[in-house]
Amino acid sequence: MSLPVLVELVRSGVVESVHRASVLAVRGDGSDALALGEVDSPVFPRSSNKPLQAVALLEAGWEPPDASCLALATASHSGEPVHLEVVRRTLAAAGLDEGALRCPPMLPLSEPAAHALLASGRTASRLTMNCSGKHAAMLAACVARGEPTESYLEPQHPVQQAVTATLERLAGAAVEHVAVDGCGAPQHALTLRGLARAFSALATGDGACARTAAAMTARPDLVGGTGREVTDLMAGVPGLVAKDGAEGVFAAGLPDGSAVAVKVADGATRAAVPVLVAGLQALGVSAAVLARLARTPVLGGGVPVGELRPAPPLLRAGGRGPAGSLA
Repeated sequence: MSLPVLVELVRSGVVESVHRASVLAVRGDGSDALALGEVDSPVFPRSSNKPLQAVALLEAGWEPPDASCLALATASHSGEPVHLEVVRRTLAAAGLDEGALRCPPMLPLSEPAAHALLASGRTASRLTMNCSGKHAAMLAACVARGEPTESYLEPQHPVQQAVTATLERLAGAAVEHVAVDGCGAPQHALTLRGLARAFSALATGDGACARTAAAMTARPDLVGGTGREVTDLMAGVPGLVAKDGAEGVFAAGLPDGSAVAVKVADGATRAAVPVLVAGLQALGVSAAVLARLARTPVLGGGVPVGELRPAPPLLRAGGRGPAGSLA
């Protein structure tokens, strides 16, 4: 199947680049409001799985010091000082420090934070890596269960087995592949339909789901960071739980059980946001932040000369409300 072109970049009136993508928006009753591309083929959701992994860690026995530590466990954080403080607090509550982390050293995602780090004479560390909150929570879950921490990234580790089982339950389907994520942790393949189903459960469930959703919506600044789309979306749409992922993935769920899942075929992160916005609009969501994020200016000589925008197939289907489809 040829995936539809859903996003285009226009410069000075000429279409310069296009992005093919798949998107699924499901209503609270489970019916499709929008289905374009391949929504039933497995993809790696990458960091969009993090809120689901946090649910699993709670169910496995982790008790965060506070809700901020839980929010940070779902994050691809920007490495700002507030993020690093929460990671340290998560580790300290488990009797650990950053030396226990096994994610690779990386500069903060935030450019100002990275510049400040280097200006201070320091360099990339495991703590400043954007997945350190998730890794700290995994380590803390090991301590809570009395499991070894040195091997916490192994797929057969009891904590990772618990994560796999929870993801399958929330998605309502088996994990089709387990790979190694960029941070070194196991990465679980789901279909967009399974990912949307899981985010619906996250947004509407009780117990660990409710705790995780509440932590995310209370502190969207911890889930992403200053100027990040995922933070702005959650701050601008009441009750929305959302998480971006590498390689053009984005997922979101709402308190009414509706949800959206996106995968950009070429992995371009920039194209995921306008597709997610269209999915939310297809569900009837209206908010100023959606209009702002639907289109991004393209600059030439420091002034706008075009835009990154939804392509015609997405415009035709995304804002209608009834189910859309495109082969």
